[in-house]
Amino acid sequence: MPTTTATTMTQPGSAAALLAAVKERRAIENRAAADVLTLAAEWADLHPPESIHHAAGFSIPGCEHEEPLAGPGTPLVAEFCCAELGAVLGVSTTAAKRLIGNALELRHRLPRLWKAVQSGRVPAWRARLVAEATAHASPALTLEAAGWIDAQVAAVAGKVGAAQLDRLVTEAITRFQLDTTDPDDERSPRETRHVTIEKDIVSRCGTISVNASLDLIDALDLDHTLTHHAAALKALGSTESLDARRALALGHLARTQTSLDLAGLLGHESSAADDGQPPSVVEEGRQARHETPTTPTPRLPAARQLVLHIHLTAAAVGDGGISFDHLGRMEEGMRLLLLDQVKTWCGNSHTKVVLKPVIDLNQPLRANGYAIPDRIREHVALRDRTCVFPHCTRPARRCQVDHIEPYDHDAQAEGRPQPGPTETANLAALCTFHHRLKTHTGWRYTMVEPGIFEWTSPHGHRYLRDHDGTTALAESGFETGLRPSSTTDDLRH
Repeated sequence: MPTTTATTMTQPGSAAALLAAVKERRAIENRAAADVLTLAAEWADLHPPESIHHAAGFSIPGCEHEEPLAGPGTPLVAEFCCAELGAVLGVSTTAAKRLIGNALELRHRLPRLWKAVQSGRVPAWRARLVAEATAHASPALTLEAAGWIDAQVAAVAGKVGAAQLDRLVTEAITRFQLDTTDPDDERSPRETRHVTIEKDIVSRCGTISVNASLDLIDALDLDHTLTHHAAALKALGSTESLDARRALALGHLARTQTSLDLAGLLGHESSAADDGQPPSVVEEGRQARHETPTTPTPRLPAARQLVLHIHLTAAAVGDGGISFDHLGRMEEGMRLLLLDQVKTWCGNSHTKVVLKPVIDLNQPLRANGYAIPDRIREHVALRDRTCVFPHCTRPARRCQVDHIEPYDHDAQAEGRPQPGPTETANLAALCTFHHRLKTHTGWRYTMVEPGIFEWTSPHGHRYLRDHDGTTALAESGFETGLRPSSTTDDLRH
């Protein structure tokens, strides 16, 4: 039986009012998105290359430089300004760069579409799709070519799909004779073949995406092989779907090829006595056994080398052993996974399993000097998980390790206490860009608890960064335009 609320919602008057409210809110949303584009372009105007200045009269390695964020003909922008805009918007620095680039592309190279966005005829998100395509086309579109696309898209109020947009870009390249590169040049834009494995994006089921662009004959051969292998798996009793069997077939194909004894096929088999020995020792052993000298052959790796950093909750059991929870977190991709899934991955005979020692993150570590030992670097990576700058998600293992309070290389010689010791309480994971940002600008941060950081931007905006993400805090009232101090932390880590 329908509830009173449901009955009320289906009355003609209420339904009309609800739809009107939805339409109004969408118009407000579109207007706000258009305003954000305008403000992003104005933010770029405030940070031209001329705004970059250094404490010294010479360039310091890693310092700020100018960056093109859109196509030819758009103004260059001081790269570090993107970080603060992104933090205020609650997005990553990369997303902020894309926003500024889209705004500049629209304003300077797609003026008709820019005007349509500002008038409300075209939603900002549609215009940004066009801006992405024209700004990053290969080869680069001239102002004239971009203007031609602008006229075509504006004529239909920006209502073009991805395929249509791709065709427009291709036609513009041909129409304005932009594709003049040497087809034999490896760097030519004509070369579109690739195989991309999205290692950083792992689904909750433990899968990742593979995207490839192959020669036609190679693609057809691969399709035939996967279809044949999938059919064989079904004949052997597999109850998986066709798509799942094709995915399994690709993995089997990879492992089969990498585990072939190519060295043996070349007639360079190694004996058991040679296993694990350096080439010189192997050759001496062959001479002692009166064997014919052979050309050394590289050792082939196992078909699957499994190095996973998995965090499982452990609890002591009655007999003094340890019991692990069936659900854990895989550091690669920050995804959940089942313990049974790990057992399946490790069960293949061609799998090489590497066991990593357990690190107690509650135990602080310290080292004398500036260099960061591997055990401390591992501690920081496990604790921080990602770059600790607001909204950044780059894995900590791909980051540098930063001294939060800069290390003073002259402190010991001058008999002063070290203000920035090399200890886990003074170290954090920062990606290269945000390490440079912290070193050469007014961004500052402290570690309030292990793995929890409070950041303050040059304009006084404050953010709390922990394992759950980034939270905006009350502003501290810093003066606008705070510049970096003369102390620069070394970027080698």
